[in-house]
Amino acid sequence: MRSVSTTERRSPSDHGRQVRRGRPPKGASQLSRAAILDAALEAIDTEGIAAITMRSVARRLGVDAKSLYNHVDDKDDLLDAVAEHVLAGMDIPEPTGVPEADLRAIAVAFRARTLRYPQAATLVLTRQLSSLAGLAPLEAVLSVLRAAGCSVEESVHLLRTFVATLIGTLLREVNAGPTFGLSDAEGIARRQTVLEQSGLPTVGEAAAYLARLDSDAEFAFTIDVAIGTVLARLPGTNA
Repeated sequence: MRSVSTTERRSPSDHGRQVRRGRPPKGASQLSRAAILDAALEAIDTEGIAAITMRSVARRLGVDAKSLYNHVDDKDDLLDAVAEHVLAGMDIPEPTGVPEADLRAIAVAFRARTLRYPQAATLVLTRQLSSLAGLAPLEAVLSVLRAAGCSVEESVHLLRTFVATLIGTLLREVNAGPTFGLSDAEGIARRQTVLEQSGLPTVGEAAAYLARLDSDAEFAFTIDVAIGTVLARLPGTNA
C-alpha cells in the first residue's frame, strides 16, 4: 500500500495558506526604518512632498504599505522622521565665544544641510521636531545667547526671531518664484520689462534689482540683518 505524503494529505486550502506564510512580501525581510526614510527622500525628490503617502513609499520598496507601520506610526511620523534624518547630518559648529561669528556659522551650516535636500527642505523648515537632531540647532543658538549674558526668557525671544528670519529666507530660496526675482538672463530681462512698465514709479525705479535674485547674496544680507538685531539686544550693548 502506497504511503501518503504530508503534502498529499493537505487540503488545497491548507496548501495555499502554507505557501502564503512561506512567501513574505518582496523586500519585507530587508525592511527597516532607514530604508523607509531613504525611499521617502527619493520619492520626495522625484514626486514632491504632496505626493508622498505610505502607499507610494511602500511601492518603491516593493512591500505592502501595512508593513511600514512596523517602523513608522503614520504619514506624519514618516514626514517628521525624514526632516529629522536630514537635520541629523548637520555639522553644528564649535562655538568661538564671539556671538556674531557663532550665530553666522550656525545659520550657514543649517542652510547647507537644508539645501542638500531642496525638495525636502520645506519639511525641515516647517515641522515641529522633538528629537535630538531636530532640537540641536535650537540648542546651539540658545547656548550662544546664554553665554552672551541673555536671560532665559530673552534668549527664547531672540531665538524665535533669529530662527524665523532664517527659515523665512530659506523658504524663499527653495520656493522662489518670479515675485522674488529670477536668476536666468532671459527671465530677468522679461521680468524687468514687466516691472518697468507697471506704471508704479518706485517699482519701476527698482526694477533692475527686483527682477534678479542672487540667493547667496540675499541669504548673507538677511542673516546680517538678523544678527544685527540680536547683537543690539545683548547685555551691555548700547541700543
